[in-house]
Amino acid sequence: MLAIITSGIAPGLALLCYFYLRDKFEVEPIGIVLRTFIIGALLVFPIMFIQYAFMKEGVLQSNWSQAYLLSGFLEEFFKWFILYFTVFQHEEFNERYDGIVYGVSVSLGFATIENILYLFANGIEFAFLRALLPVSSHALFGVVMGFYLGKGKFATCKNRRVWLSLSCLLPVVLHGTYDYILLTIKEHWLYIIIPFMIVLWMIALKKVKEANKLDEPNDMGFITKSENISN
Repeated sequence: MLAIITSGIAPGLALLCYFYLRDKFEVEPIGIVLRTFIIGALLVFPIMFIQYAFMKEGVLQSNWSQAYLLSGFLEEFFKWFILYFTVFQHEEFNERYDGIVYGVSVSLGFATIENILYLFANGIEFAFLRALLPVSSHALFGVVMGFYLGKGKFATCKNRRVWLSLSCLLPVVLHGTYDYILLTIKEHWLYIIIPFMIVLWMIALKKVKEANKLDEPNDMGFITKSENISN
């Protein structure tokens, strides 16, 4: 039991530390980050209940519906909802990169509990593959969500809705595509999912770099807080 719990938790904490320490200017209070992680973990249970209810009723059971609606939309929307209503207005959310930290935190909280439950049901031999694919994919969806949430935080009112919409929509599409690949390709699925994950990592690391660049102090020593949509 201890080995399963450790194997289930370790990938999420490692990825969280990695993205947490990539903040170049002002790391977030660890208490708020851990609280966001725990809230993400608790999200697993109501979402699993909703998904189970749809399954028992035979509703939205096509591969597309399961991938994009029951997994992609349901999971990413609830993560976004938590971020928007718990940390978006928080005074510690004072840099664009902070959105990435909180996005990754809530996503990895969710992924960690999901991972532990999966390993208990299917065995510890799946731990390595789970760390490489589902756990890391959740973290990368969180990077994308947090990046656009951070842009929305410091955008002008005119552009804020655009960035906030993208912060929810893009993770839904990415998550849905990830699940759709796994649901529809029964053989040689690794040949599709590995390139997908490589591209996802490239996108996420680019967003990390871009967020830090946007947070760089200007010549006056201040971080620019507002931006235009052209950014």
